[in-house]
Amino acid sequence: QMQLMESGGGSVQEGGSLRLSCTTSRTQLDDFALGWFRQVPGKEREGISFLSRSGRNTYYADSVKGRFTISRDSAKNMLYLQMDNLKPEDTAMYYCAPVGSDPNAELGFSALFNDWGQGTQVTVSS
Repeated sequence: QMQLMESGGGSVQEGGSLRLSCTTSRTQLDDFALGWFRQVPGKEREGISFLSRSGRNTYYADSVKGRFTISRDSAKNMLYLQMDNLKPEDTAMYYCAPVGSDPNAELGFSALFNDWGQGTQVTVSS
């Protein structure tokens, strides 16, 4: 198990910002393409942003494009998701995961393992 640990969530007003972080002590995140997913109760987990293993390519769901930015700090072994101009519909539990290519997935990536951290809750109020 990778034991990914997400942090940085919280409660903000609409239009606010948060930066989520993800790390693990078990492996180097550089070894993987990485992604951020989110889930609300009663719905499937959805992938919203992905970073290629090289770090050169990023991918975003239409719902977050232009507002969210995925990045990686290899020296700190951290993955980030900068979330700006947050909307109430962004309210969800957020997870990070290593990903692989999946032609059946909307953005072409899906989680490599069924191994999820505890996530970090983001709540946006209007």
